Amino acid sequence: MKANIPEVKNKRIVVVGGGFAGLTICLKLLHTNYQIVLLDKHNYHMFQPLFYQVATAGLEPSAISFPYRKVFQSLNNIHIRKTVVEKIDPDQNRVITSIGEIDYDYLILATGATTNFFGNNELQKLTHPMKSVSEALGLRNTILQTFENILISEYPDEQEGMMNFVVVGGGPTGVETSGSLAEMKKYILPKDYPEIDFNRMNIYLVEASPRLLNGMTTKSGEKAYEYLMRMGVKVWLNTAVSDYNGNIVSLSNGMKLKTDNIIWAAGVKANFMEGISTATMTRGNRMKVDQYNKVEGYSNIYALGDLAYMETDKYPNGHPQVAQVAIQSARNVAKNFSSLEKGKPQKPFKYKNLGSMATVGRNLAVVDLPFVHFHGFFAWWVWMFVHLMSILGIKNKVMTFINWSWSYFTYDQSLRLIIKAKNVEKRIIK
Repeated sequence: MKANIPEVKNKRIVVVGGGFAGLTICLKLLHTNYQIVLLDKHNYHMFQPLFYQVATAGLEPSAISFPYRKVFQSLNNIHIRKTVVEKIDPDQNRVITSIGEIDYDYLILATGATTNFFGNNELQKLTHPMKSVSEALGLRNTILQTFENILISEYPDEQEGMMNFVVVGGGPTGVETSGSLAEMKKYILPKDYPEIDFNRMNIYLVEASPRLLNGMTTKSGEKAYEYLMRMGVKVWLNTAVSDYNGNIVSLSNGMKLKTDNIIWAAGVKANFMEGISTATMTRGNRMKVDQYNKVEGYSNIYALGDLAYMETDKYPNGHPQVAQVAIQSARNVAKNFSSLEKGKPQKPFKYKNLGSMATVGRNLAVVDLPFVHFHGFFAWWVWMFVHLMSILGIKNKVMTFINWSWSYFTYDQSLRLIIKAKNVEKRIIK
């Protein structure tokens, strides 16, 4: 196989990863004289903040996904290839992929982050992460299949494990998933499964630190805790998972809990690329970059978003791994490429914190803006508006709004489908 990228006189910029950073820089470079090549293992962009809603049957996967080729239709200076990047060869200015080798003049690494299991292979095998659409859809299948299995289970002990859901990690994903499960327990599942006593269903949120939402203000963490407890979620702070065998989870506080369902939202680590010097690697597998997002030791390789580690006076431990950092750094690097074309000086990246937010449930959310904090009903509407406007595609925005409106007014969801892929055996014709 060959990548079949046409050779042109213009400089080539290869972008690896089409998340918030990768997609943004491609869009900003479209009207330059560079040839752009976007490489991703998927053929679509994913809106990660709403994965948990796919997992809890609030949204269909297509509502938060958008095909790259639809974004860049009828544009000739960008070439998209669905492939896995296996290695970088900086000495030859070359990317080694599953479809062949691709040369570059400049390389943008925007590979994002994956779930961090902190070296525990058993947890990786037995728990459910949520860092892709397929993982979110797989978790939805598991949640719904669990209650189908409860209906036909003959043993109370077996049912106990199926009725306990443990969410590990008290960041936005863990808080939002716990709240969504609590709302399913209250409004949805009893109507679907009237034979099941949902007073037996327990939702646990386990967080190793002293509070929830560590990336937000203390007030937001406290309100999230208050909301979740009000919704019936059992929140355990200062508690970590020490072991799990598929049936029993052991916690650092000495407790043991029977559960078949652990959702892992406890941390992330960057997708470090093979071929880049490990001397650039720092905490969380991130790459050290200078103030222009150039990877240390390389003159034509850049890292963006969750992958980049840039120390500043305000952020001595690197910028937070959030969408706005990825988007803003991508915009700055794109401007610098335009300046490079015109022989103008480049500008260092300066992150402007626009705030952060998290939703807990119906009419319940917390919002931290640079100069004000608010929570409750108004915060919930702000959260919905910001996320709705951030989704790619008019159709996706409309479908998401319809799904949210339907759920709000009917206390119901219509996406509780167990969908599993069927593998078709391919015949080799000689």
